[in-house]
Amino acid sequence: MSLFKKIFSKEKKETLDKGLEKSKTTFFSKLSKAVAGKSKVDDDVLDNLEEILVSSDVGVATTLKIIDRIEARVAKDKYLGTEELNKILREEIAGLLAETNVGNETDFTVPNDKKPYVIMVVGVNGVGKTTTIGKLASQFKKQGLKVVLGAGDTFRAAAIDQLQVWADRIGVPIIKQKMGSDPASVAFDTVQSAVNQNADVVIIDTAGRLHNKVNLMNELTKIKRVMQKVIDDAPHEVLLVLDGSTGQNAFEQAKQFTKATEVTSLAVTKLDGTAKGGVVIGISDQFKIPVKYIGVGEQVDDLQVFNKIEFVDSFFK
Repeated sequence: MSLFKKIFSKEKKETLDKGLEKSKTTFFSKLSKAVAGKSKVDDDVLDNLEEILVSSDVGVATTLKIIDRIEARVAKDKYLGTEELNKILREEIAGLLAETNVGNETDFTVPNDKKPYVIMVVGVNGVGKTTTIGKLASQFKKQGLKVVLGAGDTFRAAAIDQLQVWADRIGVPIIKQKMGSDPASVAFDTVQSAVNQNADVVIIDTAGRLHNKVNLMNELTKIKRVMQKVIDDAPHEVLLVLDGSTGQNAFEQAKQFTKATEVTSLAVTKLDGTAKGGVVIGISDQFKIPVKYIGVGEQVDDLQVFNKIEFVDSFFK
């Protein structure tokens, strides 16, 4: 199928395959049971497939779209053998995602016309936010870009310390203040410092608490307003980090954060430790916000740009 052309290097592809292994194994063991004793795709098989997709955290709305597409194939081709189901699923999900303007990335890049390019990172505690920032900074530095980090999660001392460890490890400057400082003040200092250093990319961490949405909204709005005193259109990107292992809870967090602030991109982490990798398919389809990065392991290079063609190919091969 022409959709599936080689995009990633062999090493990147192997990392992606390995990172999705749990999701893939669980999905196909369920699929094997669903088609056991069946020679063709009939209503029973489709009902079972619907259940499998929902239980794999693809989400109800996206699952129904996939089932509709497969039903149309069954009606058109009259007889579809169950041995073809894997190939059909792969093609129809890739086709569905091809209709969305997400997952087209092939490498870590930032726009050339914004310097410094300011990324504000949001997400609840525990989703891998600070680790994602560190890995992202490392990837940008590998591209030859000058990166500055801002420790804007002043609510937790651990967040500041963790970001400092990453800054030291990859050799990039970090702007920080003591715990309890005003996050907007940290953001202002970070952007100002980045301008003075002629940096290419600024990545600013923020506090991850959703229990009081009004406070969160006010804080993020203030951070943006203060940054704009230095750079008119900052932040250029608001990246929401979601924990893929929480499945449907990741959908809920995405809904909550998009109400609290204008999220422009998503990173889905911890996909290597879960069987819920299907959540990426659902989030890509349902949200009008692109999934930009996925985390498929502990190593720095295990943060990858999300490419829908490579993702579906790894999931279904």
